[in-house]
Amino acid sequence: MKGVFLALSVITSLLLGSLMMPFAFAQFQSGGVDKEGAWHAGEGLKHGDYFSYSMCHVDYKECTEFGMDLWVKGDITVGSETKWLAEAVVYDGSKVIVGELELGKIAPEPTGGTPELGVYRGAFKSSIVWLSAFASSDVGSSGKGPKEFTAKSWGKIGNIGGEQVIPQSIETVTVPAGTWETVQVGWKTGGASSKVWIVDDFPFPIKAKTFTHVSEGIPPIEYEFTLLEYKENVQTSPFEDIESTPDASVAQGCETNFVKNTAVKKSTTNFGYQIHLFYGPDDPVQHCEMQWLIKFISIYDDTEYLNQVQFDFLVVDDKLPLSPLRSIAQEEGRPFLYSPSGQYSLDMIVKEEPGTVNYAIFVYGLAPEGIVPSTPYDYLIIPVTISEGKGKSAPSKSTTDPVTTPTPAIPDWIKTNAGWWADGTIDDDSFVQGIRFLIKEGIMNIS
Repeated sequence: MKGVFLALSVITSLLLGSLMMPFAFAQFQSGGVDKEGAWHAGEGLKHGDYFSYSMCHVDYKECTEFGMDLWVKGDITVGSETKWLAEAVVYDGSKVIVGELELGKIAPEPTGGTPELGVYRGAFKSSIVWLSAFASSDVGSSGKGPKEFTAKSWGKIGNIGGEQVIPQSIETVTVPAGTWETVQVGWKTGGASSKVWIVDDFPFPIKAKTFTHVSEGIPPIEYEFTLLEYKENVQTSPFEDIESTPDASVAQGCETNFVKNTAVKKSTTNFGYQIHLFYGPDDPVQHCEMQWLIKFISIYDDTEYLNQVQFDFLVVDDKLPLSPLRSIAQEEGRPFLYSPSGQYSLDMIVKEEPGTVNYAIFVYGLAPEGIVPSTPYDYLIIPVTISEGKGKSAPSKSTTDPVTTPTPAIPDWIKTNAGWWADGTIDDDSFVQGIRFLIKEGIMNIS
């Protein structure tokens, strides 16, 4: 009997195991923290609140950092809806833009305001108030409403395979605006942990670092922000003495309302990469703005974006080897431009003389920032016809005259590598990579 009982037990265990296995796979990540209360985006937002953020979003120049200050001025009625009216100032490099935003009261998403703030308004909506997609003041049939800190999940993110957005931990966090007791809300994205830190009874998160979903490779940052300053009961505009910087394109009589209609889809010269790019306006004008969207694609698969692309955007002559007349990376004070996700948005002023200009996408290779790519460089030349500008301005250098550039400085990481090599900390191969970089960048001239 004991043998029969044992056999039945084994069979039962096997059957139950096989039946329960699908249920184990169907379980989702379980969250929730030991804190009473609930939160929603915009909670406690009121007239007189002032916020200052440093932020970036992948949809704006591959997460190029800019500053945004926001002051809640009062109410505004739009149709039958009452919204918050907020004054805003954006600090983007040397550019300052002053304007207004209209924020919803059910969810503080910006739905209107000064047109010049459009791209920054989108970044604000998709980062600082992104959690309004899961937690808002709407307690109706939408199923959103405030979310409990003890909840196992706040919902799923459909576009990354249904990952759970969950309260994960209670943390004391210090940012420039102060020290806060926060609830960290997070989710997994392609192997990386995305995190947003929120505070009970506070309208917006105080900090975040999130990543885009990729099937392989290192996920690039989707958005990142930090609260720099917060004030309450500010009764007069803190931006009274701030003016927007003049728009040089408008002053030149340039076209400003254009789209990137012209498309180019080609492989690089040595067939190492595919470049898909779009630019506008269709007829670029000297001294006016030109915009580019550059996509780096696998030579073997039109749907596979390349990650960690080190490259430069150049103006070159029509001779070989290439002689750069202008380097966008150099103008930005960087050794190269970098695209972690394989897409790059570039805004530039056309400085070249009217006529046919050879723009070039010069790809150094694929590698993390600070690491020299091990593959040979490759490039794609895009001839573009430039028209003469209508406005008056100082003459630009001719594209037939090579630019005069100062002797490039040796990067700090090269110096560090040399010290480590001398101490025996790194091997010869690592040191040789640094030498190759110096030769490739023209810092060392070796015959």
